[in-house]
Amino acid sequence: MASVYKSLSKTNGHGKEGPANGVKKNKQRVLILSSRGITYRHRHLLNDIASLLPHSRKDAKLDTKSKLYQLNELAELYNCNNVFFFEARKGKDLYLWMSKAPNGPTVKMHMQNLHTMEELHFTGNCLKGSRPILSFDAAFDKEPHLRVIKELFLHIFGVPKGARKAKPFIDHVMGFTLADGKIWIRNYQINETEPSKAAPSDSTDTAPKPKKSGKDKETKVSLVEIGPRFVLTPIVIQEGSFGGPIIYENKEFVSPNQVRSEIRLKKAGRYNARAEQGIERLAKKGELGLRTSGGRKSKKDELDTAELFA
Repeated sequence: MASVYKSLSKTNGHGKEGPANGVKKNKQRVLILSSRGITYRHRHLLNDIASLLPHSRKDAKLDTKSKLYQLNELAELYNCNNVFFFEARKGKDLYLWMSKAPNGPTVKMHMQNLHTMEELHFTGNCLKGSRPILSFDAAFDKEPHLRVIKELFLHIFGVPKGARKAKPFIDHVMGFTLADGKIWIRNYQINETEPSKAAPSDSTDTAPKPKKSGKDKETKVSLVEIGPRFVLTPIVIQEGSFGGPIIYENKEFVSPNQVRSEIRLKKAGRYNARAEQGIERLAKKGELGLRTSGGRKSKKDELDTAELFA
């Protein structure tokens, strides 16, 4: 894992040989696409993320879900060195693949609690194509696999200064927080407000007051959420790009298919318990000589009304 992180940090988009003026240029480009079977909410989320990444390129949906190594060829055609791939399963589950093409690594994560910009109706807004400030939780530097994920986030969400369609402004913050083994991603606008001017006093004091310099007037900075928002659960990290040995696996992850299967088995268990109780109730009635639900007697009763008044 340490070797993968070192190789990833070295290939951070800078050329091996800088230009004549000594300034290295960040050459990150991201390919964004999805598989077939995504819902309208998944599609809107993909469009929201593409609008936040001016250095990204969108492509048509990928027909296959098993031959993901074909994404490396697509990335090469579009001259992209990062891949952001949405994989939909059964029309309800969404998985996110982030890869550093063509050598890797690749991270597969399960996406939950996703909300698009349209359905949140937040008051925040930012300039389209502006560059973000990436804010990471301190817990990302504690584990090796979290450092690899953080480096991939820096390459994908960190908009280069001279990127295509990028504006030379920084007016929003993307927060990456780690809690309960999941990565919570939020997007905030940087809102600056100037302090209001003080009302003139009614006193008759004509003494001149010292003028305040411009340094004393501080603008208030606040964060207003824009959206979108979603939660990611890491599943596996592969050494190569959409292939290679698995260098990390989340043992605590439970697939949504297994969760739905356990819910169905629990409902079936309740039905089976009720059926067994009904069989036991019929058996007890038969032992006591009482009438069963079908109206038949298990044995002849001398005190029965039909026998007394026959």
